[in-house]
Amino acid sequence: MKEKVKEVLEQVRPFLQRDGGDVEFVDMDENGVVKVKLKGACGSCPGALYTLKNGVERTLKQQVPEVTEVIRVD
Repeated sequence: MKEKVKEVLEQVRPFLQRDGGDVEFVDMDENGVVKVKLKGACGSCPGALYTLKNGVERTLKQQVPEVTEVIRVD
């Protein structure tokens, strides 16, 4: 399952990189919570939470139904 999450993040990554940001997979727990680090411009962007929830989380939930939430860690 973690590999599938990583594959989906690879699909999302170009959109973040286009704006100077990036996302890094950290872990996924048994409850389907995915932990990621937002890097570059995404790390300090005021819209980072919006990007995380409406971009990354939504895409992951659509393609990996076991994902319940995506949270940002530092």
